Amino acid sequence: MARATHDCVCGAVLRFKQDMEKEPGTVSPTWRCKDCGTQIPGTVAEMISHQDPS
Repeated sequence: MARATHDCVCGAVLRFKQDMEKEPGTVSPTWRCKDCGTQIPGTVAEMISHQDPS
């Protein structure tokens, strides 16, 4: 299976959970770019959050 990535508007390439921040206090997870805080589409963020960095 191919690895999921997301090209953020700030230029960061999000590949792993460490590249994102989970929005606190929400019922369904909301993920944001760790560099700029832009919201990441939910489906893509969930796939990235489950990828192993190794």
